[in-house]
Amino acid sequence: MNAPSPSAFDSAFKALPLVAILRGIQPHEVEAIGAGLYEAGFRLIEVPLNSPQPLDSIARLARSLPDDALLGAGTVLGTAAVQDVRNAGGQLIVMPHSDTAVIRAAKAAGMFCVPGAATPTEAFASVHAGADALKLFPAELVTPTVMRAMRAVLPPSLPLLPVGGVTPGSMATWRAAGATGFGLGSALYQPGLDAAAVAERARAFVTAWSQDGTARPA
Repeated sequence: MNAPSPSAFDSAFKALPLVAILRGIQPHEVEAIGAGLYEAGFRLIEVPLNSPQPLDSIARLARSLPDDALLGAGTVLGTAAVQDVRNAGGQLIVMPHSDTAVIRAAKAAGMFCVPGAATPTEAFASVHAGADALKLFPAELVTPTVMRAMRAVLPPSLPLLPVGGVTPGSMATWRAAGATGFGLGSALYQPGLDAAAVAERARAFVTAWSQDGTARPA
């Protein structure tokens, strides 16, 4: 497949800077759930690689969703998985850690990469390796106070996305500290939820994000 446009991440992030994390999803249900997320406004969707048949799910999403959806894998732990995700139609690599070898492999493959970081050292190593955004993980460890301090020294344009325990009610506190988006896990999707339930949760997150009028989901 062709590499995504350099502006694809910016466009998806501008549409709605919330990443749907579908940990544990199964291929037979991913298209309906993906369609509900897209209709709610989500343009960034990841299937963690510790899910059942994750590459199959990514391929199904890539075939079924419009071109402005940016799809990929989460929990990418090594460089060997990068090309597999790309071959499945993924354009996005998300990691729980700041392995610079994985970041460079993703960028060399023409993909976008959002590594995890919990300290300034990890954050700057990721930035220098080419990260497109940072996943502040686990958010319960980083805290809004720590993120505010990190925001003061990181590049101002670098997107920071807290991940871990984020709910619609907790987003405002993080945004006040400088968060520019979020990764949403079990509060959005849990194995066993049907497409209608996930879509309802998705709309609640979009409403919470949009309350100040800054977000305009497509």
